[in-house]
Formats: sequence, C-alpha cells, structure tokens
Amino acid sequence: MTSLSSTQTEKLMTDLRLVVADAEELLRATAGQAGEGAAEVRTKVEASLARAREGLSQVQEATVAKAKAAGRQADNYVHEHPWPSIGLAAGIGLVVGVLIGRR
Repeated sequence: MTSLSSTQTEKLMTDLRLVVADAEELLRATAGQAGEGAAEVRTKVEASLARAREGLSQVQEATVAKAKAAGRQADNYVHEHPWPSIGLAAGIGLVVGVLIGRR
C-alpha cells in the first residue's frame, strides 16, 4: 500500500471536507421536497455523511499524531547529536544559498 505525503493527505482531507459540505448543502436545499423514496435517500445520505465526517476526523487525528511523533524524534536527535545537526543545518543553508545566488 502506498503512503500519501502530508501534502497529498492535506489536499485529500480538504477535498473530502468540501464534498461533505456540498452534500450537506444539497440536503438542506432538498429538505422540503417530498416523495416516496426521498426520506429514505436522505437518511442514507445523512448516514454516509456521518461516516465520512468520522473518517475525516480519524485521518486528521492520525496525521497530527504522526507529525507530533516525527517532531519529537527530530527534537530528541538534535538534543542527542547537536554538532552533526548543526553541520547538517549549515550544509542545507549553504546549498539553499548557492541555489538562490544563481538566480
């Protein structure tokens, strides 16, 4: 199974939130319409929206937990190995400076 990058995950969550909001708006707009199957369809859509909201919440919680864990690991590494961390940061700064200077 392929892992999504944080940017892809955030875009997916934004798109899903938009779909949920649009579906809720559609439900509000059709609330007054009566019909044989309208109430049943509305109930099914509302249940699906509830599941989608729960799924989004779980994905968001998992993403935040992973980001916090990565931050803690980076913090621990920097505290345990300060000089290599400083060297790495200086090297990255040098590369970025050279790339910017070429423009």
